[in-house]
Amino acid sequence: MASGSPWTAQLAVREPSAWPAFLTENSGLPGPRANLALLHDVALAAGPAEIEALLHDGGEYPVMCAAAALALRAQDPLDAAHARSLATDGRWRVREGVATGLQLLGNSDLGALIETVGVWVDDPNPLVMRAAIAAICEPRLLRTPNGAAAALDCCRRATAHLVGIPASVRRSDDVRTLRQALGYCWSIAVAADPAAGLSMFQALDTTDPDVAWIVRENQRKKRLAALL
Repeated sequence: MASGSPWTAQLAVREPSAWPAFLTENSGLPGPRANLALLHDVALAAGPAEIEALLHDGGEYPVMCAAAALALRAQDPLDAAHARSLATDGRWRVREGVATGLQLLGNSDLGALIETVGVWVDDPNPLVMRAAIAAICEPRLLRTPNGAAAALDCCRRATAHLVGIPASVRRSDDVRTLRQALGYCWSIAVAADPAAGLSMFQALDTTDPDVAWIVRENQRKKRLAALL
């Protein structure tokens, strides 16, 4: 699964053991943005040996790339389980790698992505739920009725799970990360299918303070404000 970019050509001539150092050197880190073009090409080109080398290295960017590669292969149960575990990593870039890899899966097989996020969104870990909604709530993946419906369904289910979390746990970092994602994902999902999405969004129970926050944050997004 190669993209044909210059990065892919450079990766192809390197042994798996050389990938971590090469990726670290070209990661763009430390800096405000990681090298996402390279991340995408690694996810597409990496095989089991390369993924193992990146995970063994343990550096933030190599593991981010490994997370994307594993998530892209989420149709394989073992790779899906490993990607799901990396969705709970303490490093936010690694978690983003998982969401990016799932989106790359959606590029080639939207049905497989929908099936995956449909399972992940019911995971008891808020960070796995967050990976599910962040992955499916990508505008380019919501151009079909199935994609748009899946995004709305994941937002609805993740919000319901959030409401079910005891108040004593709501202030944990993991739950706040889920809430932050819901604070923008709803607007993306609703904009993709306003006919179904607006009524679903407007039915959210804002007597819950976290749901009220989610609603306010999404109402500030231009894509949703124009519809409202």
